Amino acid sequence: MRPIPSFAAFAPSLALLASCVGPAPQRPAPTPAPQPTRPAPPPPAPAPAAPTTVEWQYRPATPGNWSYRAEAAGSAAFYGPTAADARLTLRCDRASRRISLIRAGGGQTGIIVRTSYGATSWPATPSAGATPQIVAVRAASDPVLDQIAYSRGKIAVETVGAETLIIPAWAEAARVIEDCRG
Repeated sequence: MRPIPSFAAFAPSLALLASCVGPAPQRPAPTPAPQPTRPAPPPPAPAPAAPTTVEWQYRPATPGNWSYRAEAAGSAAFYGPTAADARLTLRCDRASRRISLIRAGGGQTGIIVRTSYGATSWPATPSAGATPQIVAVRAASDPVLDQIAYSRGKIAVETVGAETLIIPAWAEAARVIEDCRG
């Protein structure tokens, strides 16, 4: 009987046999996906934002300019497209040392004056003139008049039932106040 050769004797032959295996078959490269012929639709528009309320001091001023006029009984400052078409008037009655704030247009009684110092509510009454007006009368010494004169940038005049007037704080209003105190 012949002796059986050991595994060690066949190991080099097995290594050579393993190296005879050919390379693995290569797969074909994937073909790119066809490009669309139309561009993709744009993304949907965002939903409209809820309306935001802009603080009064950041709103644009009501169209118009201030004008000043000396009168027999005192003085007056008018804000609007013209003095004859004023939307807001400050009038001094020197004899009584009172200042009238007259707001053109309808609305309910009561005027809120907003300045950079804060807001103040003034009682007012409708005027019986040819055009609807609301009139609030204050003593010339009223500190709210100083707030109107020295407000930073603008003042707002609000009346329920009428649009808010955003008025620049110019010298004409301060001049009427000083005329009435003088």
